[in-house]
Amino acid sequence: MLFSSLTAACLLIPFVQAQSSTSIYVEPSVPTGTPIPGDYSGALRPQVHYSPPKGFMNDPNGMFLDPDGVYHLYYQYNPTDIVAGNQHWGHATSRDLYTWENQPIAIYPGAEGEGIFSGSSVIDVNNTSGFFPNQTNGVVAIYTLNTAEEETQEIAYSKDNGYTFTKYANNPVISINSTQFRDPKVTWHPSTQRWVMVVAYAQEFVIGFYTSPNLKTWTHASNFSRYGLLGLQYECPNLVQIPMLSNISIENPLEQSNIASSDMFILQISINPGAPLGGSIAQYFPGTFNGTHFTPIDQAARIADFGKDNYAGQFFYGIPATSPQVSIAWASNWQYAQVVPTGSLEGWRSAMSLPRYNVLANTTRGDYTLVSLPYDLSPLYSSTSSLANSTSLANTSLLYDYSSTAPSGAITFNMTITSIPLANATGTANFTFMSSVTGESIRGGFYLGGDTPFFLDRGPIRGFDNPFFTDKFSTNNLINTDTQTFRLQVVIDRSILEVFLENGLRSATTIFFPDGMLDTVMISTRDLNPGVQVSAAVYGLKSTWTSLENSNGTVAGNTTMASQRVRRDTLGHISI
Repeated sequence: MLFSSLTAACLLIPFVQAQSSTSIYVEPSVPTGTPIPGDYSGALRPQVHYSPPKGFMNDPNGMFLDPDGVYHLYYQYNPTDIVAGNQHWGHATSRDLYTWENQPIAIYPGAEGEGIFSGSSVIDVNNTSGFFPNQTNGVVAIYTLNTAEEETQEIAYSKDNGYTFTKYANNPVISINSTQFRDPKVTWHPSTQRWVMVVAYAQEFVIGFYTSPNLKTWTHASNFSRYGLLGLQYECPNLVQIPMLSNISIENPLEQSNIASSDMFILQISINPGAPLGGSIAQYFPGTFNGTHFTPIDQAARIADFGKDNYAGQFFYGIPATSPQVSIAWASNWQYAQVVPTGSLEGWRSAMSLPRYNVLANTTRGDYTLVSLPYDLSPLYSSTSSLANSTSLANTSLLYDYSSTAPSGAITFNMTITSIPLANATGTANFTFMSSVTGESIRGGFYLGGDTPFFLDRGPIRGFDNPFFTDKFSTNNLINTDTQTFRLQVVIDRSILEVFLENGLRSATTIFFPDGMLDTVMISTRDLNPGVQVSAAVYGLKSTWTSLENSNGTVAGNTTMASQRVRRDTLGHISI
């Protein structure tokens, strides 16, 4: 991870030595052993996407699925300001990837001028590290310690399923005397019985591969150098084995019978700045991995998201390689992340993307395309039936006011167009979300003819003006000649929009900041060929935060578990 100025970091009081747990910190303004409370009722606050209780959040870190079925999301976090700096690992947990419980900060800097930068976590089932005698669920976090002099890779271990950590006494585990060496992602490689780390030599445009038998001693194995988009630097690499779809064209491609195990991996690399649209972006390379060397199938840069607000995505550790891999990304862009209006208006900045299923698929125009679809949203539906629907939407419109039926401000809709002619197709399919109060809108659409482009336009939203806040995005989406069908899924959540085209072959994430809440959706088609059929259904999504509010409207987080942990008095003295 990189932010524009390390001088934004807050000043810390002198470091107190001999603290055994990273749940004990040196700065009195940052609470230890208790979650930070948050107000999730703001008009711009997403209701089904994760965002921090307050302060500034960026890259997702250390994500893993524990043996009890709990997903752990850590993230780059500044709890003392609404800009980057003073970097900690924030922490939240969930059983469904939508309903998140804020936990106490997991890992703190240990001295003035330090930052706990991005990294990953693993479960050391076989106690290779020696940290966990008689334990199979020990968690090891691997992260970059940033100082003005150097970036090194460190580890910390947790004996309580990832809630509190102790830093390894012999840190760092890798030091190369560089200030641009960060973001380790570690996974277990069963064939070689070794841990594998990918880490960025950021401004050399190199991803280094290291191996280890015990997470403490690391050996350099190989480099992956100067592939794809370079920008200013490489960041946040991910290496993950990923299954293949047998048939991308069926209505429900993620059916278990349609997923085949595969020896394919993807290496995902984020760059910042230097994205085609400006700022930060993620790219991926499909290929094979033998335990020490990654071999891509080609040198093409494949872009995972055609919007401007999807960066530093990470895959959860602990998902079987034969299942769709689950990821979450930071839904923002470094060009404007530190100035968006949620900071001044509501005291927080940045949300995460929806959790996504990820698989590979071969298509008519490309091998090993990354397919991304939102993790199952149906448990969040506000009712068992749709709020609005039509099975005859060809050359007409569906207009729906969801201000009273979806008080969360979060809805999703699906559109399916069938019987599209293989030649001389015409017409458009469009959607618009509007505010009945201010007249603002965000819209998108698909042209069925020509080179079949799809566009998004956040320009008519008036709550944020910035020269780098690009307002229009587009991609091309070929009509599926096997099915003559186009499918679209859209999710809107107060100030974030995500779209998924053609069963997830294309996806985009875009944030926006309206003066008035959007409350009306229009879905329309026009000029379609005779015989083309269109259906659409709109579903409300329940807020995942409302049920967690206390009587004061505050989301307090996991205070029950926190009460059993180390606390400090107002003078900063440790109390048990």
